[in-house]
Amino acid sequence: MIDSLQLIARHSVATPVNWRQGEDVIIVPSLSDDEARGKFPKGWRTLKPYLRITPQPQD
Repeated sequence: MIDSLQLIARHSVATPVNWRQGEDVIIVPSLSDDEARGKFPKGWRTLKPYLRITPQPQD
């Protein structure tokens, strides 16, 4: 849980229920696509307009 909270605070992401270190994360909806392009150069998958999945960012 601490890993999840630290990741959320640093990278503007959310973690799904039962998330484990190294798994994909969710880009928060308040982050625009333009902002997300700068923060997540590996890109993301869009499941719904408000649900974008990306690999876990590395520090």
